[in-house]
Amino acid sequence: METEVVFSEEIQQKLALEDLDYTEESLKKSYNGFYNRCVKRVIDFCLALFGLLVIWPFMLIIAIAVVIETGFPVFYKPERGGYKGKPFHIFKYRTMVQNADKIGGGTTALNDSRITKVGAFLRKTKLDETAQLFNILNGTMSFIGPRPELLRYTDAYEGLDKNILNVRPGITDYSSINFISLDEIVGSQNADEMYEKYVLKRKNQLRLKYVANVSLKTDLIIFWETVFHVLKKILRVLRGNR
Repeated sequence: METEVVFSEEIQQKLALEDLDYTEESLKKSYNGFYNRCVKRVIDFCLALFGLLVIWPFMLIIAIAVVIETGFPVFYKPERGGYKGKPFHIFKYRTMVQNADKIGGGTTALNDSRITKVGAFLRKTKLDETAQLFNILNGTMSFIGPRPELLRYTDAYEGLDKNILNVRPGITDYSSINFISLDEIVGSQNADEMYEKYVLKRKNQLRLKYVANVSLKTDLIIFWETVFHVLKKILRVLRGNR
C-alpha cells in the first residue's frame, strides 16, 4: 500500500493547483509581443555582458574552489529543453561529485550525498547559477523566463504546456521563487518520484503564468522578488540555518 505524504500547510499552498483560464490564442498573443520577440533579447545580452565584466573575479574564485575540492570539470552542462523545443546545454558550476548523474536521479534530494561542501554553499546561495550568464550571451537563455526542464519532461509536454517552449527559458521565474527550497519538498527518498507526482504539474502552471504575462513589468517584478528571496536564503545560511 502506498504511503500518503503529509506536507505542512505552507508547502500545501505552494503545491496547490489553480484553475487556469489561458487559451492558445491568449498565450500566442503574449509570447508574440514585441517585447518578447525583440526588446527582451537586447536587454538580456547587454546586462549579461555587463554582469560578466563586473563579477568575473568572483566567478574565477568559484571555479578555483570547485577545482581544489574535486578537480575538473568546473562546469556541469546537462541538456535541457530549450526555446522552440531545441535542446541546449545549461551552464552551472559543478556542485556534485564527478559523474553524479550516473549515481543518482535528476532531482536533487534533501541532504543529497552527491553534493560537495563547496557545492552545498553554492546551491544555498544560488551562486552556481551565475554561470548561466554564458547561456544568456549565446541566446539559449534569458534572465527571466520559464525555468528549463529535463528533456524527458519537456518532450512529454501536452496541450497548453507546449507553449512554455515559446519563451526563452530563464534563470528565474515564478516557479523558481515558489520552489526556491525544492529539496525540502521532495525530501531525501525517491526525489524524482516526489517531483513528478507533486511538483512538476504546479511548476508548469507557474511557467505558463509567465508565458501568459511576459512583459517588462513582469520581469522587473520577478527580478526583485528573486533578489529578496535569495538574500533571505543567504541570511539563513550565514546564520547557520538551512
